[in-house]
Amino acid sequence: MSAGSVAALSGGIGGAKLALGLYRVLPPGSLTVVCNPGDDFDHLGLRVCPDTDTVLYTLAGIANPETGWGRAGETWTFMRALSDLGGETWFRLGDGDLALHVERTRRLAGGEPWSNICGDIARRLGVHARVVPACDEEVRTVVMTPDGRLAFQHYFVRDRCEPAVTGFKFEGADNARPCNAVLEALADPALRCVVVCPSNPFISIDPILSVSGMKDAIHAAGVPVLGVSPIIGGSAVKGPTAKMMRELGFDVSNRSIEQHYDGVVDAWVIDSADSSDAPEFERPVRVVPTMMRSDADKHALARAVLGFADELRSRMGWSHRGMP
Repeated sequence: MSAGSVAALSGGIGGAKLALGLYRVLPPGSLTVVCNPGDDFDHLGLRVCPDTDTVLYTLAGIANPETGWGRAGETWTFMRALSDLGGETWFRLGDGDLALHVERTRRLAGGEPWSNICGDIARRLGVHARVVPACDEEVRTVVMTPDGRLAFQHYFVRDRCEPAVTGFKFEGADNARPCNAVLEALADPALRCVVVCPSNPFISIDPILSVSGMKDAIHAAGVPVLGVSPIIGGSAVKGPTAKMMRELGFDVSNRSIEQHYDGVVDAWVIDSADSSDAPEFERPVRVVPTMMRSDADKHALARAVLGFADELRSRMGWSHRGMP
């Protein structure tokens, strides 16, 4: 397996699983995880960054193993006291998790860029990888429904993804730019590949790609961009991906995922249960088990993705702008 650095685009739980696999099989310091900024929001006067925090907690080994989000061994004194006072409790903040939101908000108010704060938090949690938001500017996902606009966390948490979806907007993306750590990772001469983790394409990866200049920076990296499909056996493992696809008029299929990322992803990894889908792909495809139930599964998938990337790099005539 070749040496070199890797950049991974990730949302929350599903993406964090593959990010953990990559983190474990790569040398320390060689992984950069670019996190979704679109679900960040201000709640109770605090800046909350759910997907980024899930990646941080997962790589640090302190994520709640039952939920995949939040901290292991969390306590809820704050939420009980808030409920007694009649405060908003639809978005749950554990006591340990609350400390991160308070410290992040304090430092942001002091003028520090979020990417610098995030990198420092990763180091303090003992993470030997760069975990950074896609940008330092605010990008906010807005969910379009037949009844109007919904702030993302209202749709996702408060309303439990029940409203039908007609589209998404990423407010602030046109005025945002990839943060310096992202640009450095993509410009690294030792960059081996870019991995699009099996996160929800609409609400986890699209906000990253919507940041002005992000697609150009990925394209200019000149390395294979590999996507791991979030669809297994005609459905999504977790979350509202399949529901969203149906509501937006897409077939719930691996081929639809490929089409969604047309012009960005050079090759695909799909699950063994979907081997019959492989001939439908326009891009190269590798069929391996992608369900990540255990750490061994995460490591095996990470190795398969990296091995596929190395094969693509070694093919005579391969270029980032397309396959021969």
